[in-house]
Amino acid sequence: MRALVQRVSEAAVRVDGAVLGEIGPGLLILVCAMQDDPADAPAELAAKIAKLRIFADNDGKMNRSLSDTGGAALVVSQFTLAADTSCGNRPGFSTAAPPSEGAPAYEAFADAMAKLGIPTARGKFGADMKVSLVNDGPVTIWIDTAV
Repeated sequence: MRALVQRVSEAAVRVDGAVLGEIGPGLLILVCAMQDDPADAPAELAAKIAKLRIFADNDGKMNRSLSDTGGAALVVSQFTLAADTSCGNRPGFSTAAPPSEGAPAYEAFADAMAKLGIPTARGKFGADMKVSLVNDGPVTIWIDTAV
């Protein structure tokens, strides 16, 4: 699995003008299931992100995790994280898992975040979503479970 994690002051996702999920301080997590991801990839990725020390401690150093701060997660599916731009100008997405595998992996990831005690909001797999956020820092980190 692949994720782009953004530390945010707030974030929301809308479909057809309706808010599906929104959070205050925490993480916006754009997530993509990849072909041949092992079954434990969603739980592994969730555990890593929940413990990722990217929030400031009392000295202003990034030493606290989402679990430490009590922040929330907004989980949004985004197959375009699988983009291959190595040939030409049109990205290819053949390394993304097909929807029949990607949707359950996305839901398993969001469920795993919630099971770790993280308040978790989510978008809608496969929908045309409008995501808004205020990136805090800015802090944006790429995570790939295959590496």
